[in-house]
Amino acid sequence: MSEGSPVGAHVIKMKCCIQTLEKLGFPLNDELAIDIVLQSLPDSFSQFIQNFNMNEIEKTLPQLLGMLRTAEGYMKKGGSKSVLMVREAKGKGKKVATSKGNGKTKPKGKEALQPKGGISKDGKCFHCGKTGHRKRNCPIYLEDVKKAKAVGASVSGTAHEKDSS
Repeated sequence: MSEGSPVGAHVIKMKCCIQTLEKLGFPLNDELAIDIVLQSLPDSFSQFIQNFNMNEIEKTLPQLLGMLRTAEGYMKKGGSKSVLMVREAKGKGKKVATSKGNGKTKPKGKEALQPKGGISKDGKCFHCGKTGHRKRNCPIYLEDVKKAKAVGASVSGTAHEKDSS
């Protein structure tokens, strides 16, 4: 296929050649036929071919033709921009965190530990069991932490539990 010629006509021509090989007694499986078609494409489809192979996409020749026509349309619109195919991850609900870009940064240190809604009246403290405060604001817990720091021991297993609670 020459650079700039329509991909649809080329794939149909390749499909006819593959059917001719089958009639002559040399049938090709779908995977080999698709590989032959992909190898016959010009360099402008190199990004498409790379994505197709990396994502291990299993398609038939008519489905490949549709994908190539779509990629060709994107390449004509965007000029020399690359075509990128994206598919769903194979894992359990893998999500990528994205930034909203609002320019605000989260405070660090003691500012990050302050409750946003004020003092909770309905929640119970996990340390003393009383209502009206959380463990990080518990006067008994804070006193235990101060004593532990003075002695050099830790409270409930880790010395930094106050920061992570």
